[in-house]
Amino acid sequence: MNIADLRKSYEKAELNENASHADPLQQFAQWLQEAIAAEVPEPNAMTLATVASNLRPSTRVVLIKGYDERGIVWYTNYDSRKGQELAGNPFAALQFHWVELERVVRIEGRVEKVSDEESDAYFHSRPLDSRIGAWASPQSQVIDGRTVLVTNAAKYAAQFMLNPPRPPHWGGYRLVPDNWQFWQGRKSRLHDRLRYTQEGSGWLRERLAP
Repeated sequence: MNIADLRKSYEKAELNENASHADPLQQFAQWLQEAIAAEVPEPNAMTLATVASNLRPSTRVVLIKGYDERGIVWYTNYDSRKGQELAGNPFAALQFHWVELERVVRIEGRVEKVSDEESDAYFHSRPLDSRIGAWASPQSQVIDGRTVLVTNAAKYAAQFMLNPPRPPHWGGYRLVPDNWQFWQGRKSRLHDRLRYTQEGSGWLRERLAP
Protein backbone atom coordinates (compact mmCIF):
# COMPACT_ATOMS: atom_id res chain seq x y z
CA MET A 1 0.00 0.00 0.00
CA ASN A 2 1.18 3.51 -0.85
CA ILE A 3 1.37 5.45 2.41
CA ALA A 4 0.27 8.60 0.54
CA ASP A 5 -3.07 6.88 -0.14
CA LEU A 6 -3.89 6.43 3.55
CA ARG A 7 -6.73 8.76 4.50
CA LYS A 8 -10.05 8.85 6.29
CA SER A 9 -13.12 11.04 6.34
CA TYR A 10 -13.83 12.81 9.63
CA GLU A 11 -17.54 12.86 10.34
CA LYS A 12 -18.12 12.20 14.06
CA ALA A 13 -18.88 15.67 15.45
CA GLU A 14 -18.61 19.41 15.03
CA LEU A 15 -17.24 22.35 16.99
CA ASN A 16 -18.70 25.82 16.66
CA GLU A 17 -18.47 29.07 18.52
CA ASN A 18 -22.02 28.99 19.85
CA ALA A 19 -21.76 25.51 21.35
CA SER A 20 -18.23 25.82 22.75
CA HIS A 21 -17.30 27.26 26.14
CA ALA A 22 -16.05 30.83 26.42
CA ASP A 23 -13.38 29.58 28.85
CA PRO A 24 -10.91 27.16 27.20
CA LEU A 25 -10.31 25.29 30.46
CA GLN A 26 -14.00 24.37 30.58
CA GLN A 27 -13.87 23.26 26.94
CA PHE A 28 -10.80 21.14 27.70
CA ALA A 29 -12.42 19.61 30.78
CA GLN A 30 -15.49 18.65 28.75
CA TRP A 31 -13.45 17.04 25.97
CA LEU A 32 -11.17 15.20 28.40
CA GLN A 33 -14.13 13.78 30.30
CA GLU A 34 -15.74 12.74 27.02
CA ALA A 35 -12.51 10.99 26.00
CA ILE A 36 -12.45 9.15 29.35
CA ALA A 37 -16.13 8.21 29.03
CA ALA A 38 -15.53 6.94 25.49
CA GLU A 39 -12.75 4.71 26.85
CA VAL A 40 -10.22 5.85 24.26
CA PRO A 41 -6.75 4.37 24.93
CA GLU A 42 -4.83 6.49 27.43
CA PRO A 43 -6.95 9.65 27.23
CA ASN A 44 -4.51 11.27 29.67
CA ALA A 45 -1.52 10.93 27.32
CA MET A 46 -0.15 14.16 25.87
CA THR A 47 2.80 15.08 23.69
CA LEU A 48 5.15 17.59 25.31
CA ALA A 49 7.33 19.74 23.03
CA THR A 50 10.33 21.68 24.33
CA VAL A 51 13.15 23.61 22.65
CA ALA A 52 16.83 23.33 23.58
CA SER A 53 19.35 26.17 23.71
CA ASN A 54 20.51 25.20 20.21
CA LEU A 55 16.92 25.84 19.03
CA ARG A 56 16.31 22.15 18.20
CA PRO A 57 12.83 21.02 19.29
CA SER A 58 12.10 17.64 20.86
CA THR A 59 8.91 15.82 21.79
CA ARG A 60 7.90 13.00 24.08
CA VAL A 61 4.67 11.60 25.54
CA VAL A 62 3.88 12.29 29.20
CA LEU A 63 0.72 11.87 31.28
CA ILE A 64 -1.41 14.71 32.61
CA LYS A 65 -1.78 14.40 36.37
CA GLY A 66 -3.92 17.43 37.13
CA TYR A 67 -5.43 20.61 35.74
CA ASP A 68 -7.18 23.67 37.11
CA GLU A 69 -7.24 27.41 36.50
CA ARG A 70 -3.49 27.51 37.23
CA GLY A 71 -2.57 25.17 34.37
CA ILE A 72 -1.74 21.63 33.27
CA VAL A 73 0.43 19.42 35.52
CA TRP A 74 2.72 16.43 34.87
CA TYR A 75 5.61 14.85 36.79
CA THR A 76 9.06 13.75 35.65
CA ASN A 77 12.79 13.67 36.31
CA TYR A 78 14.17 17.24 36.47
CA ASP A 79 17.55 16.01 35.16
CA SER A 80 16.02 14.49 32.01
CA ARG A 81 16.40 16.07 28.58
CA LYS A 82 13.04 17.79 28.90
CA GLY A 83 13.94 19.03 32.36
CA GLN A 84 17.21 20.50 31.14
CA GLU A 85 15.52 22.11 28.15
CA LEU A 86 12.80 23.64 30.33
CA ALA A 87 15.47 24.99 32.68
CA GLY A 88 17.00 26.88 29.76
CA ASN A 89 13.77 27.81 27.97
CA PRO A 90 10.66 27.66 30.19
CA PHE A 91 8.14 27.64 27.35
CA ALA A 92 6.51 24.51 25.96
CA ALA A 93 3.59 23.12 24.00
CA LEU A 94 1.26 20.22 24.78
CA GLN A 95 -0.94 18.21 22.44
CA PHE A 96 -3.72 15.71 23.12
CA HIS A 97 -4.84 13.55 20.18
CA TRP A 98 -7.99 11.55 20.77
CA VAL A 99 -8.04 9.64 17.49
CA GLU A 100 -11.30 7.82 18.10
CA LEU A 101 -13.13 11.11 18.70
CA GLU A 102 -11.33 12.86 15.81
CA ARG A 103 -10.17 15.60 18.18
CA VAL A 104 -6.93 17.43 18.95
CA VAL A 105 -6.19 19.95 21.71
CA ARG A 106 -3.03 22.09 21.55
CA ILE A 107 -1.87 24.16 24.52
CA GLU A 108 1.04 26.61 24.72
CA GLY A 109 2.48 28.60 27.57
CA ARG A 110 5.14 29.15 30.19
CA VAL A 111 6.25 26.26 32.39
CA GLU A 112 7.02 26.40 36.10
CA LYS A 113 7.76 23.80 38.76
CA VAL A 114 4.93 22.92 41.12
CA SER A 115 5.48 23.35 44.85
CA ASP A 116 7.43 20.78 46.85
CA GLU A 117 4.24 20.04 48.76
CA GLU A 118 2.38 19.17 45.55
CA SER A 119 5.24 17.01 44.31
CA ASP A 120 5.51 15.22 47.66
CA ALA A 121 1.77 14.53 47.79
CA TYR A 122 1.67 13.06 44.30
CA PHE A 123 4.90 11.07 44.73
CA HIS A 124 3.58 9.34 47.85
CA SER A 125 0.33 8.48 46.07
CA ARG A 126 2.21 6.44 43.45
CA PRO A 127 2.63 2.65 43.58
CA LEU A 128 5.76 1.53 45.43
CA ASP A 129 7.42 0.19 42.26
CA SER A 130 6.97 3.57 40.57
CA ARG A 131 8.51 5.38 43.53
CA ILE A 132 11.51 3.06 43.47
CA GLY A 133 11.72 3.53 39.69
CA ALA A 134 12.10 7.28 40.15
CA TRP A 135 15.33 6.58 42.06
CA ALA A 136 16.51 3.74 39.79
CA SER A 137 16.39 5.46 36.40
CA PRO A 138 18.95 8.17 35.49
CA GLN A 139 16.52 9.38 32.86
CA SER A 140 17.93 10.39 29.44
CA GLN A 141 21.45 9.26 30.38
CA VAL A 142 23.34 6.55 28.46
CA ILE A 143 23.46 3.24 30.38
CA ASP A 144 25.21 -0.05 29.60
CA GLY A 145 22.03 -2.12 29.59
CA ARG A 146 18.79 -2.96 31.36
CA THR A 147 20.82 -4.61 34.11
CA VAL A 148 21.71 -1.12 35.35
CA LEU A 149 18.04 -0.35 35.97
CA VAL A 150 17.31 -3.70 37.62
CA THR A 151 20.36 -3.41 39.84
CA ASN A 152 19.50 0.15 40.83
CA ALA A 153 15.90 -0.81 41.60
CA ALA A 154 17.04 -3.64 43.85
CA LYS A 155 19.52 -1.35 45.62
CA TYR A 156 17.00 1.38 46.35
CA ALA A 157 14.29 -1.10 47.31
CA ALA A 158 16.63 -2.55 49.93
CA GLN A 159 17.65 0.92 51.08
CA PHE A 160 14.21 2.49 51.42
CA MET A 161 12.01 -0.58 51.97
CA LEU A 162 8.37 0.56 51.90
CA ASN A 163 9.01 4.29 52.35
CA PRO A 164 11.16 5.79 49.60
CA PRO A 165 11.27 9.60 49.87
CA ARG A 166 10.77 11.77 46.80
CA PRO A 167 14.09 12.12 44.98
CA PRO A 168 15.38 15.70 44.87
CA HIS A 169 15.63 15.39 41.07
CA TRP A 170 11.98 14.39 40.61
CA GLY A 171 8.82 16.48 40.73
CA GLY A 172 6.08 18.29 38.90
CA TYR A 173 5.78 20.91 36.21
CA ARG A 174 2.84 23.15 35.43
CA LEU A 175 2.24 24.70 32.02
CA VAL A 176 0.39 28.00 32.41
CA PRO A 177 -1.57 28.37 29.16
CA ASP A 178 -1.74 31.55 27.14
CA ASN A 179 -2.92 29.88 23.92
CA TRP A 180 -5.31 26.97 23.32
CA GLN A 181 -6.48 25.37 20.09
CA PHE A 182 -9.33 22.88 19.70
CA TRP A 183 -9.57 20.87 16.49
CA GLN A 184 -12.53 18.74 15.45
CA GLY A 185 -12.19 16.71 12.28
CA ARG A 186 -14.87 17.39 9.64
CA LYS A 187 -15.76 16.02 6.23
CA SER A 188 -13.82 17.12 3.10
CA ARG A 189 -10.96 18.40 5.28
CA LEU A 190 -13.05 21.44 6.25
CA HIS A 191 -12.21 20.90 9.90
CA ASP A 192 -13.41 23.01 12.82
CA ARG A 193 -10.57 24.84 14.56
CA LEU A 194 -11.02 27.30 17.43
CA ARG A 195 -8.20 29.26 19.01
CA TYR A 196 -8.32 30.91 22.44
CA THR A 197 -5.75 33.65 23.09
CA GLN A 198 -5.30 35.27 26.47
CA GLU A 199 -6.65 38.82 26.43
CA GLY A 200 -6.42 40.68 29.72
CA SER A 201 -8.22 38.61 32.35
CA GLY A 202 -10.26 36.76 29.72
CA TRP A 203 -9.93 34.91 26.44
CA LEU A 204 -10.37 35.88 22.81
CA ARG A 205 -12.03 33.02 20.88
CA GLU A 206 -11.46 32.92 17.12
CA ARG A 207 -12.03 30.45 14.31
CA LEU A 208 -9.00 29.50 12.24
CA ALA A 209 -9.01 28.03 8.76
CA PRO A 210 -8.07 24.35 8.97
